[in-house]
Amino acid sequence: MSKDKIFVTGSDGFIGSHLVEELLIQGFQVKALCQYNSFNSWGWLDSFSQNQKNEIEIVSGDIRDFNSLKTLMTGCDSVIHLAALIAIPYSFFSPESYVDTNIKGTLNVVQAAKDLNLKRTLVTSTSEVYGTAQYVPIDEKHPKQPQSPYSASKIGADSIADSFYRSFDLPITIVRPFNTYGPRQSARAIIPTIISQLLNGNKEIKLGDLTPTRDLLFVKDTVKAFIEIYNCKDLIGHECNIATNSEVSMQNVADTLIELINTDAIIITDLDRIRPEKSEVFRLYGDNTKILENTNWKVENDLISGLKKTIDWFSDSNNLKHYKSGIYNV
Repeated sequence: MSKDKIFVTGSDGFIGSHLVEELLIQGFQVKALCQYNSFNSWGWLDSFSQNQKNEIEIVSGDIRDFNSLKTLMTGCDSVIHLAALIAIPYSFFSPESYVDTNIKGTLNVVQAAKDLNLKRTLVTSTSEVYGTAQYVPIDEKHPKQPQSPYSASKIGADSIADSFYRSFDLPITIVRPFNTYGPRQSARAIIPTIISQLLNGNKEIKLGDLTPTRDLLFVKDTVKAFIEIYNCKDLIGHECNIATNSEVSMQNVADTLIELINTDAIIITDLDRIRPEKSEVFRLYGDNTKILENTNWKVENDLISGLKKTIDWFSDSNNLKHYKSGIYNV
């Protein structure tokens, strides 16, 4: 028997494209939603082999349009919702677009899932909803702190999702990855920013505040966690962290990447990259007790091995050319 047919929003993005790959490996059928554009670009799915593309039903649309979204989701067993606006600096400039995409878009996804009586709905959250840690490790009961319009929109999206579980018994789980990194990550994140500058020969690496700590997950571990959560009925109605139960400073990460790529490089502070003080999340360190107790998931890639795999991917000129290392990518 074939496995479930899963509708994946945000499949053209960083985590979404890796999730699509892993779902195919594990035998699921995938209907992948890419954001409509006039170039008919499928984002990172365009980099897949033709054999992989032949296994995926790729469709274009927009999560902000309920009627088309519901039509596209028809015939699927479940949905994993990753589509979102995620860049924190841009959320300072355009907060309304984050409300439209992240809150209204999530409402559309869960409403369609309810109307279509889907068997499983996973909504992707973010560790940014916790804000700077009030205690560590951060478990799912930690208070939410909207320290940016982005995090506020994700808190709103999570609340919408939770309300559909409580009001309509929608079989939903809020999946909360901490700081995922790896091949295909956008240039607005710190690890691609550092690697792309180093590989392009920059001697001065422009960065913002390096004192914050993060709980870093290699993307292959993150997507395997999604599938473990998807398969776990005991996590229906729950929020569930995906985390390593550790933390590392961004200074340490930067120093490690310089050591691995070019020891002659130095770090220059770029004031444009520093978040407002009350908005910066200074400490993220996630508790992974819930996922470890309820699934068979485990972290397979430590930080050094994950960074080396990421560097290897960026070292391919066909991949590096997608990144504009000479500008501040918001």
